[in-house]
Amino acid sequence: MGKTLIEVARQLRDTDKKVQLIYAFNGTGKTRLSREFKHLIAPKDSGTEEGTFGTTAPSRTRILYYSAFTEDLFYWDNDLEMDAAPKLIIQPNSFTGWLLALLRELGQDGNIVKYFQRYANDKLTPHFNEDFSEITFSLERGDDESSGSLKISKGEESNFIWSVFYTLLDQAISTLNVAEAEDRETRQFDQLEYVFIDDPVSSLDENHLIELAVNLAGLIKASPPGLKFIVTTHSPLFYNVLFNELNAKTCYLLERLDNGTFALEAKNGDSNSSFSYHLHLRKTLEQAISTNQLERYHFTLLRNIYEKTASFLGHSTWSELLPDDKQAYLNRIIQFTSHSTLSNEAVAEPTPQEKQTIKFLLDNLINNYGYRQEQQNG
Repeated sequence: MGKTLIEVARQLRDTDKKVQLIYAFNGTGKTRLSREFKHLIAPKDSGTEEGTFGTTAPSRTRILYYSAFTEDLFYWDNDLEMDAAPKLIIQPNSFTGWLLALLRELGQDGNIVKYFQRYANDKLTPHFNEDFSEITFSLERGDDESSGSLKISKGEESNFIWSVFYTLLDQAISTLNVAEAEDRETRQFDQLEYVFIDDPVSSLDENHLIELAVNLAGLIKASPPGLKFIVTTHSPLFYNVLFNELNAKTCYLLERLDNGTFALEAKNGDSNSSFSYHLHLRKTLEQAISTNQLERYHFTLLRNIYEKTASFLGHSTWSELLPDDKQAYLNRIIQFTSHSTLSNEAVAEPTPQEKQTIKFLLDNLINNYGYRQEQQNG
């Protein structure tokens, strides 16, 4: 029986695990889940949650969260008519006002720049105005020359916004690790209980994605025992790195059912580690396709990656992942070539049509079962 997102949020709240790691496809409801969880932990109105009373304190005192809504707080002022330098503007509200004042007070602009350049370009430099509400960007060439203000790409913008949040999270954890509250640099995080992070991996190449996951895992492991984390992602690689890096975690698959409800299924043991292997298989197949060096054994690898993906997603058979309109034909091709006992077939080079079949079926997995390009709404 399916659950509403509110019920899923309650399930996440009611566990005693420090880290809950959730895999879900784009469009499943990850971003909406982050909002429901926020409202559950810090309801605005009295009596809204199981007899509890609402709080007049801002939600940030109990939960910090990063999602597509966080990115919506940043927008560009291009001012083309006046030919002014493009600026990234931070929308003023109670959260951003608090965030900017805190980072400015604690002198964190240098750390934001450091983290951003780690994931983007070490010459691409953000410049904050006096109150941190506007940011311009330039390329510093190291010879006292600068490109002047420029507009960065959407991917670089996402990396910058994540760097702001990561700096805030780093500051919160280092502050809470001071045991005596009166000795802390700030008391702003004294009541913090949860951190909810939804897909901070847009537009990162695999090397930087791994680095981001390792850095985030390091922060989580360094955090005090009372602080809990929920991390959602559509990226198998990001999921796999966090799975391997973190201890004391619970892993889930979030699915949206046909009737509009949701299922949060715990994933244990080998069902998680299969992600690492099918990422390796994917790279092997992509390299063989790009160099036109496909052989018959690549059909076996393709079937293996289908089996691993189907096992993680909870399908009874891997053939359920095949394209519906060609399932019978494609299933026959994979079954035949994977289990052929004829020696001449085992060594013969695949026909052009068979090579196209491998590419088509691999693209089917990439496009439909967990490798989609990042979208705004989870």
